[in-house]
Amino acid sequence: MTFLEGILARKREEVAARRAAEPDGELEARARAAPPPRGFEAALSLPGGPARIIAEVKRASPSAGAIAAGLDAPAQARRYAAAGAAAISVLTDGPGFGGSLADLAAVRAAVGVPLLRKDFVVDRYQLLEARAAGADAALLIVAALGDDALRALLDDCSALGLAALVEVHDAAEADRALAAGARIVGVNNRDLHTFAVDLATSERILPRLPDGVRGVAESGVRSPEDARRLRRAGAANLLVGEALVRAADPGALIREMTA
Repeated sequence: MTFLEGILARKREEVAARRAAEPDGELEARARAAPPPRGFEAALSLPGGPARIIAEVKRASPSAGAIAAGLDAPAQARRYAAAGAAAISVLTDGPGFGGSLADLAAVRAAVGVPLLRKDFVVDRYQLLEARAAGADAALLIVAALGDDALRALLDDCSALGLAALVEVHDAAEADRALAAGARIVGVNNRDLHTFAVDLATSERILPRLPDGVRGVAESGVRSPEDARRLRRAGAANLLVGEALVRAADPGALIREMTA
């Protein structure tokens, strides 16, 4: 079993346990009662537009281990928002990233910018959780989903008012994302099977996206130099996590990356 297959198996078990505790109907009622979603897609740039940062809140990762175990999620989100982050990504996976839905809800209460629930989504139930906790967008990973499941979850996002950041790692996955109707495509520079990071992945894939699709370069963006390199390749939007969490002044790093 690969790393990704192991996570997906765990996710299905987690969803089953939570569904047993709170059935879909009850959760859907909470999701429908949440305030209207904010414009995640509109907060990002089209190709050639000004640089935008999706700043990430996370305490750990499978590749790096502990990054900031005691990170105050809402306080970090306030720093990001004050520095001009276009949106904030909140990791909600516990075992791998030290996150939770409680973090997402706390960040929602702390900032007004659009929020992304970043997790391994395999079931509509997780989208309902995202809306109930105040998310405006959800991550869908092409490598984790078949074509039918990807289309169904994109439809579910649309019905719930959630934007979908559809993550790919190679040209074939990008083609699948576009065929399914993705409007925001994230290019993960990290290979989820090996954890290897290569910024050239974004340099290869982003120019393939149609003009009307918002592209996001993800993973491995550690410095203003990395940001400038990716922007030269057409990456108007950058998702930055570990570098911001480790930065002494994350606001300054956001401003340097978008200058």
